[in-house]
Amino acid sequence: MSEIKVTQTRSAIGSKPKQRGTLRALGLGKIGQSNTLPDRNEIRGMIARVPHLIKVEEVK
Repeated sequence: MSEIKVTQTRSAIGSKPKQRGTLRALGLGKIGQSNTLPDRNEIRGMIARVPHLIKVEEVK
């Protein structure tokens, strides 16, 4: 199964509580922090909620 690397690029200050919770669920908390996650529909759905706060890269 392929993986994706998610990196937080912007601050969660001023964002809605659900968006902050989504960042936490993705394993992010600070700007510049990264996490490698499996490429599944659940993860893609979480990424779709906060695209303005993160950067996504494909990992092989």
